[in-house]
Amino acid sequence: MKARRLKVLLIEDDTIEVMKMHRALSTLNEKHSIVEANNGETALSILEKKDQLPDIILLDLNMPKINGIEFLSILKKDDRLKYIPTIILTTSNNQRDLLACYNLGIAGYVLKPLKYEEYVEKISRLMSYWSINELFIA
Repeated sequence: MKARRLKVLLIEDDTIEVMKMHRALSTLNEKHSIVEANNGETALSILEKKDQLPDIILLDLNMPKINGIEFLSILKKDDRLKYIPTIILTTSNNQRDLLACYNLGIAGYVLKPLKYEEYVEKISRLMSYWSINELFIA
C-alpha cells in the first residue's frame, strides 16, 4: 500500500520544536509538505486559503495570542475546516486539557517525549497512520 504525501499545518511557537519536527521527518526520509504557523492567528490566516487546506494539523497547546484550545474552538465551528484531523502535539499531560481537546473533536493527543529517539518514533507512527487514512474534504 502506497502512503500518501501529507500536507501538514504545524502550529508551534517554539523554533526548536519546529526544527525538531523537520529533523525527525528528514531522519525518517518522509517527504511530507510542512507549512508552519507560530501561533493560532497565523494559522487561521493560512486556513483562509480554502483551496490549499492541509490534510492534517499538528497543534501545540501552549502558544501566545490564541492558545491551542481557543484555536480548536474556532476551527471546529467552521463547516469547512472542522473535518481536518487535528492532532495535539504537546508537553501538557494535564487531564483538563486532554478532556477539553477531545470534547472539541481532536483526532489525537500526543505527548512530546524528552528523548529525541522516542520523538522520532512517535512522529513516524503518527505520519504513517495519517498517510494511509481516507481523509474527508468538505
